[in-house]
Amino acid sequence: MTRSRTASLLAVAAVLPALLTGCAANARPATRSPNPDTDTAASAAPKTPGAGGAAAGEAAAEAARPVRSPAGPVRVPAGVTAGYAVVDVTTGKTVARHLAHHRFRSASVVKILIAVDYLERHKGAVPARDRALLTPMLRGSDDDAATALWRRGGQGEIVRRMARRIGLTETAPPPAAKPGFWGYTAVSAADMALVYRYLLRRAEPRVRDFVLGNLHSASKCASDGFDQYFGIPRAVPRPWAIKQGWSGYGAVPPVKCTRATVASLRIGAVTMGGNPVDFGRPVLHTTGVIGDRLIMVVLTLQPSGASFRKSAERVTKLARDLYLSVA
Repeated sequence: MTRSRTASLLAVAAVLPALLTGCAANARPATRSPNPDTDTAASAAPKTPGAGGAAAGEAAAEAARPVRSPAGPVRVPAGVTAGYAVVDVTTGKTVARHLAHHRFRSASVVKILIAVDYLERHKGAVPARDRALLTPMLRGSDDDAATALWRRGGQGEIVRRMARRIGLTETAPPPAAKPGFWGYTAVSAADMALVYRYLLRRAEPRVRDFVLGNLHSASKCASDGFDQYFGIPRAVPRPWAIKQGWSGYGAVPPVKCTRATVASLRIGAVTMGGNPVDFGRPVLHTTGVIGDRLIMVVLTLQPSGASFRKSAERVTKLARDLYLSVA
């Protein structure tokens, strides 16, 4: 074989892999780039019984290619209506979302707004008697403390003030017929993500440090006896600061940590501004800041008659899959 022929063969061999790779790429059908602010396609979330036209419409509007992770596509469990949002703390960009603007009743998640409103209206050191309400309300989700602060703050006016200050668009006070029911405040995943971003970026340091400091120290057993380490606490590594919410599971927890004295209150569905809020089915929410990287808000409406244990398992799996999809 001549030297020139050898050189020619070597040159062909060198470019052959690239040519083959290009052919393989051209053989694949074109795919649409996903919207960076959406994560779960409508097909990835099973249709939810009783979710209503609003949830279905939002699912269609937010349809995009599913985010894939080691755990596979992020899927909402069957029978569950879920709205979630994950925000990059540094950039403020929403890196994952699904039904992020769907309204849910807040349950205890509204206690963050109660605390922030109090701290911003009362300058200086927090009196011991008020600290004795704020601390257990944030760490142990104490309902009696929340009720006392809710009444002192003007009930629904707390929500209106915070909505104006932060720029919340789906958050609204409880129905007029239930002004004392702070847990019936309407919230969305997108709005709650804004609340956490407000705390991290815009709130006074004394407000930020007090609220997030207590959420970093959230207890495993809530004041009403329920185990509040579902979702984020069991799904992602520490450190995290969390505020959980639950409603519709009765007064006695499945595994009693402390004495439970608060009864479960229920009313039917109520329409607020054309965006329905279901006050009948149980809700289970997990929200918080994960390390210094992510804000995660997962709000869920569970099947009627669902047990707390099964609901907690579903929310924990959803939070874990969601975390793996963006971590």
